[in-house]
Amino acid sequence: MKALLVLDEPRRAQAFVDYLSELGLHCELTQDDDGNVHIWLVDESRFEQAQREVKRFLAEPFHPRYQEASWKRGDSHARFTDGARQTGWISDLLRQTGPVNLLVLLACLLVYGLSWLGLPMFGVLSFPPRAEWLLGTEFWRAFTPALMHFSLMHLVFNLFWWWYLGGMVERRLGSGKLLVLLLVAAVLPNLLQFWASGPRFGGLSGVVYALLAYVWFSGRLNPARGMGLPDGMAVFMLVWLVLGFADLLGTPVANMAHLGGALIGLLQAWLDNRRRVTDKGRW
Repeated sequence: MKALLVLDEPRRAQAFVDYLSELGLHCELTQDDDGNVHIWLVDESRFEQAQREVKRFLAEPFHPRYQEASWKRGDSHARFTDGARQTGWISDLLRQTGPVNLLVLLACLLVYGLSWLGLPMFGVLSFPPRAEWLLGTEFWRAFTPALMHFSLMHLVFNLFWWWYLGGMVERRLGSGKLLVLLLVAAVLPNLLQFWASGPRFGGLSGVVYALLAYVWFSGRLNPARGMGLPDGMAVFMLVWLVLGFADLLGTPVANMAHLGGALIGLLQAWLDNRRRVTDKGRW
């Protein structure tokens, strides 16, 4: 058997396997201690065909074809070869996050709440008026603007994508990978935005753009990692960038932070895939 895909939703994994079975691609499911579902292709000679179906699935995971395949099988519950267990919705919800993901989410909520109460969070956390201040004791202010949000809509939008994409990366690749992406995609885009517009900016948008680009491009380069986004999300990201630079969004936008984050995400995904291929070649 050959590993095909890893998912964290047992029902969706079973629906995909049921669909593959209709195509004559027989698979088995196992579930690890973290609740992740591993899909294994039985006939390794058909791996290339199965990979094409994985790419198709990751591009449109909610397509009715997968649920219809499960209905034809007459069983909507996941069937595992070993280690099978059903989990409640609370456990499923908690598995969507990790320590880094949760800590940053709570920090953003705390900063927003303290600002709403009238505490001078902007003066404490904003990018300094002069970049050279970062070489002294206030180096941390290169990162902390990412924790500030200036409206409830700004906060909710960024935190939803941070929770969804950051949780996906942390579950698949670990807390260390998400922490690196967070720090790099906050600090470097913040420096770009300061260079472009000065110190009055904030939010996780640059990090969100990095995660969007990273997850989408990783799914294109290596679908077996179990991460991916529809191509429509990449188009949305580009359209939003263009609208921002054209000043058509009706609100101030940290365009350079968005652009910097997107480029960092693409570059990191490419580097990770290249490293994987290189390491595989050493064997």
